[in-house]
Amino acid sequence: MPRAGSFPARDALNVCFAHVAYQMAARFTARGTGIRHAQVWSRDELLDALPHADVLVVSGLWRNDLLDHAARLRFIQSIGAGYNQFDLDALRARGIRLASASGVNRVAVSEHAIALMLGLARQLHTGRDHQRRHHWRQMIGDIAAREDELAGKTVGIIGAGSIGGRVARLAKAFEMHVIATRRDAARAVAHVDQLLPTSRLAELLAAADFVVLTCPLTDETRNIIDGAALGRMKPSAFLVNVARGACVDESALLEALGAGRIAGAALDTFVDEPLAGDSPFWDLDNVLITPHTAGETRRYEENVLDILMANLDRLGRGEPALVNQIA
Repeated sequence: MPRAGSFPARDALNVCFAHVAYQMAARFTARGTGIRHAQVWSRDELLDALPHADVLVVSGLWRNDLLDHAARLRFIQSIGAGYNQFDLDALRARGIRLASASGVNRVAVSEHAIALMLGLARQLHTGRDHQRRHHWRQMIGDIAAREDELAGKTVGIIGAGSIGGRVARLAKAFEMHVIATRRDAARAVAHVDQLLPTSRLAELLAAADFVVLTCPLTDETRNIIDGAALGRMKPSAFLVNVARGACVDESALLEALGAGRIAGAALDTFVDEPLAGDSPFWDLDNVLITPHTAGETRRYEENVLDILMANLDRLGRGEPALVNQIA
């Protein structure tokens, strides 16, 4: 059953930050809130600290069995936008509120998507490969093998939400034609030339020179790029994934890349991370890999803390609605 009673006052709060890399506590200290807090960096440290925490700010270190060690916990602020790792029913049963950090990396991820598109078009990854070999590549006679331009190309964005909408805005600055899908295609999205419902995904795939995944991982989007979807793409088209690895059938993608059925891919996420050292993706010349860093930015901690502070204020006032409320 949910706990009774009001949310603890600030002078009684204990906040635990849990992340393997982000400097959450240091940036929180700099804000001078006066709220007690500490940071843990590992699962074992989290197990020790959690029984004393009223608020937990966490992402990758979370496991649902931690609830058995969280007698005081009243609120979880996710450091990431995703929340499928949390057992929502179990949180509700214990009266624990949950909010995501949706939108916190909107600028970073959208810029990363554009950077990957530019990298593929301008062959920056092969340029770096040549640099490491001290090889000066000669000019290319084969037109199809040369670097290309984004201007005049069509980008197809799967998931025209906060991130996808900003990808569209940036793509228009490069004079691209923008097609996008979203569940509610009745509401216009700025900078999108053609907005389609998800049921018309095949049209986007057939038209796009770059297919960009910016959708959340749901039952609907799991393996949304499968063998059939890849078969609908142009042989000259590129796939860019800054969403979740499980949105792509990796076996089908490897087959399509190896057979030249699509021109290439830029992948920031994979089903299993870190990507295994023996994965065939590493050795494909037509693949550009970044290690799930699309959302990383020097502003990340501050952006999360802005959401956290707004939610602590709302919880302290007893308001029912939180910023990015999930449960």
